[in-house]
Amino acid sequence: MKLLLDTHAFLWFIGGEASLSVTSRRLIEGEGNRALVSIVSLWEIAIKNSLGKLPLAEPFERLIPEQLQRNGFDVLGLNVEQMSKLSALPFHHRDPFDRMLVAQCLVENLPLVSADKALDGYGITRLW
Repeated sequence: MKLLLDTHAFLWFIGGEASLSVTSRRLIEGEGNRALVSIVSLWEIAIKNSLGKLPLAEPFERLIPEQLQRNGFDVLGLNVEQMSKLSALPFHHRDPFDRMLVAQCLVENLPLVSADKALDGYGITRLW
């Protein structure tokens, strides 16, 4: 099964954080499952890190590529269909990064690994 990781799920997984649910960790590590990280999440991490709001254990340019490769995570890019879906989404959630992840899940038919219950209003499959 393909899974899209919310930004916090990706960060908690690579950081070995206890905040990541046991179920989520099992899904991400599950045999036959394929975890994807959106380019949107990487953009969010880069912005927050550059603003000093998200310190990282190593520089972004080393940490992120290394963790993507080490964990076998693929990067999900953006496309026009996803942008079209985003433009039609209601504002159940105001965070632009989360809204884009929702649009990607809807277009690509992916479940989202996320603790954010506010995303449930969009009709996506949220796993936690």
